[in-house]
Amino acid sequence: MSMSLVLAFWVMTLALIAVPGPDWAFTLASGIRDRVVLPAVGGLMLGYVVLTGIVAAGVGTLVTQTPAVLDVLTFVGAAYLIYLGWRVLSDPGTAQASPASVPRGGWRGWMLRGMGVSGLNPKGLLLFLAMLPQFTDPRGTWSAPVQLGTLGLLFVATCGLFYTALGLGARAVLGARPAASRALTRVSGVAPIVVGIALLAERLLTH
Repeated sequence: MSMSLVLAFWVMTLALIAVPGPDWAFTLASGIRDRVVLPAVGGLMLGYVVLTGIVAAGVGTLVTQTPAVLDVLTFVGAAYLIYLGWRVLSDPGTAQASPASVPRGGWRGWMLRGMGVSGLNPKGLLLFLAMLPQFTDPRGTWSAPVQLGTLGLLFVATCGLFYTALGLGARAVLGARPAASRALTRVSGVAPIVVGIALLAERLLTH
């Protein structure tokens, strides 16, 4: 497997992760509201590990070639994003909570939510299917599944580092600014709802 391909993939991965989206909103909300950045980001990473396994096993191609399955995945993912956004807006929380306090739902709850955000995102699956194969070497000594798995795990590791820094940085900067943290929390609640509605609208318009 060519290191130049791996480096090119990593640069593209970093550029894609740096674009704000549902993962950003979820990470910011976890840091500002309940100080649970690590379990929340861990959940995001686990969701992408599942997607990596799906793509490496060849199941992803079957999913995208079955419209009914993709429809169900889209609707479930969109509904889950809307639900998460509503949860944030209905209970914005506070960045001034005691670091020792237990967040609502516990660390396990935040990890499961993170898995839902990344694992139930149909665009994430399509992104993996469209992006990963372009950076594999058919003449390489590694098999295609091994190459896909390696690239997927590199994506997961980059996500983990980036979102951990984002969440901890937001908590440190905005923790002493309640007004700014409340405003950003509202934005992080609205963002998943907008993305969820956009997913539904896009899927409905394609039929």
